[in-house]
Amino acid sequence: MVEDDSDEQNSDRGFLGTIDPMVIHAADGRIVWDMDALAFLAGDGSESVDDHLWRQSSLTARHGLYEVTTGIYQVRGFDLSNVTFVEGDRGVIVIDPLISAETAEAALALYRRHRGDRPVTAIVYTHAHADHFGGVLGVVEADADIPVVAPEHFLDNAVSENVYAGTAMFRRGYYYDGHPLARTAVGRVGIGLGAGASTGSIGLIPPTLEITRTGQEEVLDGVRIVFQLTPGTECPSEMNLYFPAHRALCMAENATHTLHNLLTLRGAQVRDARMWSRYLAEAIELFAHDAEVEFASHHWPTWGTEDIVTFLTEQRDLYAYLHDQTVRLMNQGLTGSEIAEDFELPPELAARDHARGYYGSVSHNVKAIYQRYLGWYDGNPAHLWQHPPTAAATRYVEVFGGVGATLEHARRYLDNGDLRFAVELASHAVFAAPGDDAARELLATGLERLGHGAENATWRNAYLTGANELRYGVSRTDLAAGGLLAALTVTQLFDTLAIRVVGPRAWAESFVITWMITDSRELYTMELSHGALVHQPVAKPKPADLTVRISRARLAEALAHGSFAGADTTGDHAVLDRLLSLLDSPDPAFAVVTP
Repeated sequence: MVEDDSDEQNSDRGFLGTIDPMVIHAADGRIVWDMDALAFLAGDGSESVDDHLWRQSSLTARHGLYEVTTGIYQVRGFDLSNVTFVEGDRGVIVIDPLISAETAEAALALYRRHRGDRPVTAIVYTHAHADHFGGVLGVVEADADIPVVAPEHFLDNAVSENVYAGTAMFRRGYYYDGHPLARTAVGRVGIGLGAGASTGSIGLIPPTLEITRTGQEEVLDGVRIVFQLTPGTECPSEMNLYFPAHRALCMAENATHTLHNLLTLRGAQVRDARMWSRYLAEAIELFAHDAEVEFASHHWPTWGTEDIVTFLTEQRDLYAYLHDQTVRLMNQGLTGSEIAEDFELPPELAARDHARGYYGSVSHNVKAIYQRYLGWYDGNPAHLWQHPPTAAATRYVEVFGGVGATLEHARRYLDNGDLRFAVELASHAVFAAPGDDAARELLATGLERLGHGAENATWRNAYLTGANELRYGVSRTDLAAGGLLAALTVTQLFDTLAIRVVGPRAWAESFVITWMITDSRELYTMELSHGALVHQPVAKPKPADLTVRISRARLAEALAHGSFAGADTTGDHAVLDRLLSLLDSPDPAFAVVTP
């Protein structure tokens, strides 16, 4: 199937060793990472997995410590992302310490086993996604006196995705990661970008040094680094790094061996394909012609200046073509789904493995570009005020003549191979009659067949997870962003309260609280007004029903546990109870494929 075996060679190049068994546990004994379960991917393939996806999954299932170049090492396959170790004068700089403290700790231990017990002298976050910072407490203590480097606005964007919208994103991520699926040829084989996501302890140490401009240079532990800011690409806050002494270019997550997402299935801000392409062009001009090795926070490196320039040029052209052709067709009146249906990449790009849709896809990326420019409404007034899913499904099923008749039509389309329309009809039947076992099983069968035929790993996982939940129900997940609260600013902590206020419950309530943050000497006013919890820093207190004196750490703890017991207050202490009574709790297991 694949004539060019350079990916196979590059994914093994520089291998120094791994751990055996390749299973990582949390302190309580539960497994948070298991690569041994993917050993079956060393085989020749399966009729239940697309051939290209099988190859990609087998590459991302390789794990261990690898030498990128002298002084730069990566541990790959210990989590969804890679962690990179750059050796300095006194110790080692850690770039992107994985998702979980447990996997990051194991990766650092493997590095030290082969390279010596070097202290961690700096942390670098390339961008604000949890798989690039969540494991930081596995490599350093929270109070470590070392530089923590990140692109500007890192914390704002980390909180926006992982805390404010964290519950919904984690739940949707549960689908695209295929979290409840068994690691078998008929289940989870990876995520295209890596083998999956670990489920250990997530934490965050806020940055102490922000990168604010392209060309900014910093020396960390004797290592000179030149930075390139790339906001709005794979993440709203992201940056590439160049190491002149090593002639090594780190492309963060801006150039990987797959077509990436412009709008990830877990949900995020829509990314800017136009600027993504331009920042890749800038990286080529600034660094690529001098680089001897290019590596990233996922997948394997590319060696050789000519191959690096070719790879980055093709990635540049990939995002530019997606953007320009989508906008061209949009301006001819086509909707996002219409453009996506028949969109073709140039044959030379389509033939490149790193341009294939293992993680992102042409289909949902084209729709994302449309959404970025024009939003959810396609301009057709008939689509302006449609019924929500259950109400619409009930009416469709009534038109078809009931659930039984709807399922007969769905089975016919399923038998004829039109899986897409079969699952659409079966989904209407499920939403109209969620307790109908025949409807649930027919929808599960259609989703399963779609999954087994998908080249895109996240589509496969979403289809198969939907089928799994229809058959076996929703299982609880431990994924959560609670471990991030300690790193939040006071404003961000109060935001986590404001987004939980049940508006109608708060309509008739009003109060003012003054917050004195004792360790930072900050002063905040919080007011409940017309159902909205409004807060802001102030220079001096205003008349309030309650004054609370509390440290930022204690505030984070109180919000995590939902109790202000023992807080130092003046005024009407019952106001805190009233505030807590107005909050709801996010549901990390909300329904997706059923009403």
